[in-house]
Amino acid sequence: MSKLTIVGEPLPGMPWENRPAGCKDVLWRYSGNPIIPRDLLPDSNSIFNSAVVPFGDGYAGVFRCDDKNRRMAIHAGFSKDGINWDIDPRTISFADAPSPEVGEWVYGYDPRVTLIDGRYYITWCNGFHGPTIGAAWTTDFRTFHQLENAFLPYNRNGVLFPRRINGRFAMLSRPSDTGHTAFGDIFYSESPDFEFWGRHRHVMAPAAFETSGWQSMKIGAGPVPIETSEGWLLIFHGVLLSCNGYVYSFGAALLDLDEPWKVKARSGQYLLNPREIYEIAGDVPNVTFPCAALHDPQTGRIAVYYGCADTVTGLAFGYIPEIVDFIKRTDIL
Repeated sequence: MSKLTIVGEPLPGMPWENRPAGCKDVLWRYSGNPIIPRDLLPDSNSIFNSAVVPFGDGYAGVFRCDDKNRRMAIHAGFSKDGINWDIDPRTISFADAPSPEVGEWVYGYDPRVTLIDGRYYITWCNGFHGPTIGAAWTTDFRTFHQLENAFLPYNRNGVLFPRRINGRFAMLSRPSDTGHTAFGDIFYSESPDFEFWGRHRHVMAPAAFETSGWQSMKIGAGPVPIETSEGWLLIFHGVLLSCNGYVYSFGAALLDLDEPWKVKARSGQYLLNPREIYEIAGDVPNVTFPCAALHDPQTGRIAVYYGCADTVTGLAFGYIPEIVDFIKRTDIL
């Protein structure tokens, strides 16, 4: 492969730990995992499936924090190093909403954060007569402005691209149902104004079990896609229906830069799957669920934040060029 070009702002001080001696994995876990325990807040039952971005001289994020009533909510947080976090114990509230119906809080979980045109856009699974994609924006992670829900129920895993495509906002999502969905494809949608979404296109379906079992039941977009000269790098989760229940792993794909619903390559092997005790034991065993990634274009480093067993937050490291090579080497298309 010719030299890979990676788009993004320099991030030389991003969280990092070198590959352990003898490790042959494309992604490796941080030795200090989990970086966020379930009881970081006085009333938290679990903190996981959360979003992180560079902000100021450090990092900011939006975190899924389920409380001891087992209510799902999103909270803002800040960090100097991307590892040690100060999370606001108060649920995010919105300074304004497009209507009382949209602004009525029911639940919120699994957020993503994307910087576009000077605004940090937050998407999350929002309770609105069932799960749908909620949306808001902020400039400081202290005051949040709610927008119209992107879609009708039922939908999850709304992930924005980090720039407009063909002049329009672009989002990946996974239509679902009211429960623990036993199906799921990734779709692509565009909007001229972040209110009216259309131009829907199908991106990927689960793989055949005989081809790639870890992603054979359902799939969903993970962190914000990263633009490279080989295409959009999409890290996505996949689910295996095993004899012992659901198993969540994650792999990666390359999407066309101009028409992101066209998949150029898709890994047949997973990048990470439940293995460590904090991934296989928790409120929902056997889950590794990626929601955010930091990267430094110059070094090619990437740090992936992922939820572990729906209980705590972990961190894994790798190199983007190695991930791109891995996708092509294990491609199932």
